[in-house]
Amino acid sequence: MNINELKNIVFENGIVGAGGAGFPTHAKLSAGVDTVILNGAECEPLLRVDRQLLAVYTDEILMTLSLIVDTLGAKCGLVAVKSAYKATIDSVKNSIVNYKNLEMKILPDVYPAGDEIVLIYETTGKIVPEGSIPISVGTLVMNVETVLNIYNAIYLKHPVTEKYVTVTGNVKCPSTFKVKVGTSVAELIEKAGGCLEEDYEIIMGGPMTGKIVDRKAPITKTTKAIIVLPKDHPVITKRKTNISIELKRAMSVCSQCQMCTNLCPRHLLGHSIEPHKVMNAVANGIIADTTAYTITLLCSECGLCEMYSCHQSLSPRKIISQIKTKLRQNGVKNPHSKKPEKADIMRNERLVPMERLISRLALNKYNVDAPLSADTIVPSDSIIMQLNQHVGVAANPVVKVGDMVKEGDLIGDIPNNKLGARLHASVDGVIIDVTDHSVVIEPRGDFNGQSNRIS
Repeated sequence: MNINELKNIVFENGIVGAGGAGFPTHAKLSAGVDTVILNGAECEPLLRVDRQLLAVYTDEILMTLSLIVDTLGAKCGLVAVKSAYKATIDSVKNSIVNYKNLEMKILPDVYPAGDEIVLIYETTGKIVPEGSIPISVGTLVMNVETVLNIYNAIYLKHPVTEKYVTVTGNVKCPSTFKVKVGTSVAELIEKAGGCLEEDYEIIMGGPMTGKIVDRKAPITKTTKAIIVLPKDHPVITKRKTNISIELKRAMSVCSQCQMCTNLCPRHLLGHSIEPHKVMNAVANGIIADTTAYTITLLCSECGLCEMYSCHQSLSPRKIISQIKTKLRQNGVKNPHSKKPEKADIMRNERLVPMERLISRLALNKYNVDAPLSADTIVPSDSIIMQLNQHVGVAANPVVKVGDMVKEGDLIGDIPNNKLGARLHASVDGVIIDVTDHSVVIEPRGDFNGQSNRIS
């Protein structure tokens, strides 16, 4: 297989970064890569998917990673796993000896070990320059589930129609399920035994970076977890604070202690992002220091500053995110391009242990096993296939109301030369609604297996 063949298979099967970013994977594959890193860190608290998949589908994932390394002409592939994932480490150790171009790297159990800039430093010692991407230092980072999806595409001829999702928090039976893309959050919660109380909120993603959604929200190609928490839980109330209130609080109580900067993962790698300077500029109405605003474009929005670092419970991330949005709306591009040669001398002493982070977030009672279920959740209600489940342009629907489709049929395509990802039906059924944003399929098993769509 050559690079173009691999890229074509990945594109045809609609594969994107399954870890949450959703960047179309075919666009990341290129020659000139020295190292391919398999991201098995899964750094968000409570999530279980990647460590479970790597422990169960070890050979499928390692075989595909080895193939990718060879196809790209890379020197080696690194399997990055946190030290706390004992079962996964044991499974990888038993199999990786069969792949001469692969080796395992053990990561510290800290947050955010899965951030690709942090991951690259931990596994290779290289620091990605400000505003740059991994290829600038000869690396390519791929999520565990993304590589499993590539295996499915190459060897099983199967496009992305399913997603592994950890359902945890205040539910009866925390579990990890394989679920059809487009299934509602409500069906997953019911499959996990339902919520243990009536008054709750739902976070899609991790407690640090996820978003509050309602029960009707559909699972996408990038959904990693559904976390159910009481409405008055700190993780929930923090997300619900109004940005105008956060600005006023910053103006009145920010003490400029610099903890947000001292613990910032990107700052510790030598990047210019300094959240305390942003807070100072905002709090005092300083507009002359433009650097205090443009450095926000270097922020990864990991959330450590507002969920852990600030002893006054301020929200640097929320304020930084707002500034970034305004800058981009006004066409301001990142002016920073420093190439740090070494990390902060105090970096190792300032890493945030996962155990302490979970405790600070008041999530100890929810930090329990979520076993991987052998069953695939088949939706009982209509599924919503969002057309923008990835970075880039939204897919264009290629179906109309009344069309019968089979699982795997193409329902959304990408215009030529545009960045995006194809979308495939995740169930057999009939198209009941098509908009600019989604395709809705009513599952049916009552036709003879013939569809009027072409994959």
